[in-house]
Amino acid sequence: MNYIMVFATFSNIDEARKISKILLDDKVVACTNLIQGVSSHFWWRGSINNAKETLLIAKTEQTCFNRVESIIKKIHSYEVPEIIAVPILQGHEPYFKWISESVKEEAEPHR
Repeated sequence: MNYIMVFATFSNIDEARKISKILLDDKVVACTNLIQGVSSHFWWRGSINNAKETLLIAKTEQTCFNRVESIIKKIHSYEVPEIIAVPILQGHEPYFKWISESVKEEAEPHR
């Protein structure tokens, strides 16, 4: 099984919490971490900008990425949200087993 961490940033904690709850309720992720106060610096429309954001980190199986991305895109307030996944190359096997037991094979799309 291939495991991933999905990173997404949000303009505020309320939006991050809302999406975190939906991802967990729909069983497409096993766990999320929300980190407030991230200082983001980025290019947008020809100039450098900065913003205080909330970072969501979700742990899941690689097969769930498309559903995770779809949920985030549907609800996210940004025109171009950051939604990226990185592979987890190694880890504690009981933790990986817990991730697999926590996510559904075929989660139903969010309402």
